[in-house]
Amino acid sequence: MGLRFTVLSSGSTGNATIVTNGETTLMIDAGFSAKRIDELLLEREVTGHELNGILVTHEHSDHVKGLGPVARKYNLPIYANEKTWRAIDNSVGNISAENRRVFGTGEAHDFGSLRVESFAISHDAAEPVGYSFYDEKYKLSVCTDLGYASDKVKLAIADSDVLVLEANHDIEMLRMGRYPWNIKRRILGDMGHLSNEATGELMSELLNGRLKRTYLAHLSREHNIPDLAKMSVRGSMEDRGCFFRDSEFELRDTFYDRPTPWDTVGEP
Repeated sequence: MGLRFTVLSSGSTGNATIVTNGETTLMIDAGFSAKRIDELLLEREVTGHELNGILVTHEHSDHVKGLGPVARKYNLPIYANEKTWRAIDNSVGNISAENRRVFGTGEAHDFGSLRVESFAISHDAAEPVGYSFYDEKYKLSVCTDLGYASDKVKLAIADSDVLVLEANHDIEMLRMGRYPWNIKRRILGDMGHLSNEATGELMSELLNGRLKRTYLAHLSREHNIPDLAKMSVRGSMEDRGCFFRDSEFELRDTFYDRPTPWDTVGEP
């Protein structure tokens, strides 16, 4: 089967992604009700019974809303670092000791032949992380909810074949929007969210011939538009001398209300 994934949904209203290599199937975050997660899974012909565990990036509600109910319904282990576990303890409800798994930041765990590495990111949460997945020679990295990309983040997601990366907001739309200034300042800060321009700047450093696709994720419904995000990210890359043909590299959408099609890492 190879390394396959679908972003079930991405945005401020909820986030969840499925990664599988045929032997192991993991969900990253569970930011919807258990009922909605079942609906999203069904759209991609998957059931909760096929999952082998849930990886948690951080404790914000749009990433853990359905974590406890889904884990209990399907008897799934939850993997998170110790600080995140402490942050979600009051909201996740009763989870059996055997399903409370500690996945330390910077560690790598093998789930059968699927290898997963955790890496630290910058966000206003207890100890937020991204994840990279390896199966044979291919690599998928999932990295959202970060205010800026540190050198360690760049190293962690370098040489990915496919990347799911945040492009949260258009800076001018955010500045002109209705949010209070303290929230705007948080989003724009180093512990907030990546703008389209910042995502393009990061992409200009990562595009090395191996990376084939980047899915732009966690778009703000208030302060971004999918077509604008792609145009702005591409423009930011080109401003830095990074030009590409669509046959060589693609920017793809994720959606707040439906899954992306299944994608196989390593295929054109």
